Amino acid sequence: MFTAFLVLSGLMVYKSSFSTALLFRSSPLIRPLAARKKDQDYPYLFTAKIHATPSCYAAAGSKAASLHWTGERALSVILLSMGPIAYFYPGAAMDYSLAAALTLHGHWGLGQVVTDYVHGDSKVKLARAGLFVLSSITFAGLCYFNYHDVGICKAVALLWSK
Repeated sequence: MFTAFLVLSGLMVYKSSFSTALLFRSSPLIRPLAARKKDQDYPYLFTAKIHATPSCYAAAGSKAASLHWTGERALSVILLSMGPIAYFYPGAAMDYSLAAALTLHGHWGLGQVVTDYVHGDSKVKLARAGLFVLSSITFAGLCYFNYHDVGICKAVALLWSK
């Protein structure tokens, strides 16, 4: 008889005639946990293939997708460290660094939304062009705010002071 270990509800159960009876009940009141293929003697669990990598990186190879993923994570860690540094050492360099990092972080995040929810070649191209325009305007607006007003660091400090 076929022997194997199955994980059910976090417990290891040795497959025997008892567990086979438990998995493949024929009672109409109890549904089986797995379904048998008619010509073979072992269970198949119902699964689906899930692709986490966007199709635009698939043609470039896994190296490009891996580098992009690593860059996103590195930017997230940098943004986490920029908060306390901006609080203790506000200045023009920190204001412009925040403007660039926040814009890039938002651009990559919305780019994933476009990848996940926009379908059709022309719609994807239009959405990506719109995202590029939105990101450019956001960066220009933050730079304008940094140059002609108090800057991002002092603006956040003013929000917290009142």
